[in-house]
Amino acid sequence: MPADKAIADLWFDPSCPYTWITSRWLLEVEKVRPVEVRWHVMSLSVLNEGRDEDPEGDTEGYLWVPVRICAAVRQEYGQEALVRLYTAMWTVGRERGQDWPGSLHDALTAAGLPLELAESGMSTAYDDVVRASHAEGIGLIGDHVGTPVVAVTGADGERVVFFGPVISRIATGEQAGRLWDGTLLVAGTPGFHELKSAPHEEPRLDGPN
Repeated sequence: MPADKAIADLWFDPSCPYTWITSRWLLEVEKVRPVEVRWHVMSLSVLNEGRDEDPEGDTEGYLWVPVRICAAVRQEYGQEALVRLYTAMWTVGRERGQDWPGSLHDALTAAGLPLELAESGMSTAYDDVVRASHAEGIGLIGDHVGTPVVAVTGADGERVVFFGPVISRIATGEQAGRLWDGTLLVAGTPGFHELKSAPHEEPRLDGPN
């Protein structure tokens, strides 16, 4: 890797457990490779609009709620606040056996953000922000993928874009670094389209395994 940091732009829907694991892996990558992660929202609700059947089974539109709140935080308070909230969404209450999403009010409190932001989850006020951010990320790769989308810009300005990686355990230390190196190698190969491994196993959300 170049001495200067690469920028990894991450587009994520906050409702996806596999995306959560990928995001924690990227934080581990920052520790062992010259990489800086930048955070953006995307939306499975937007992605699945107009489809005959919603792959997420979200007939009530609940998945709009967390992504709207995240978009409001990103717009009004910036990336650092977004990272704090996203982390809190997946960690607050887990010690009490609470599943995601738990209390969004508790997550906002843990992230040091105003509770009034929860109201944006039931409002369309930030839908344009969600859609614009989603369009930016999905426009780099196409709507045949889901969440997350990662676009890596190296010091030389060259960009590699990929979906995933979809992992069920958080890689740490040099293992995280090797996964990063390998992902860039494969995704950056001209003509590369897709690589799959064994069927999904349930995501392990409680930390590295």
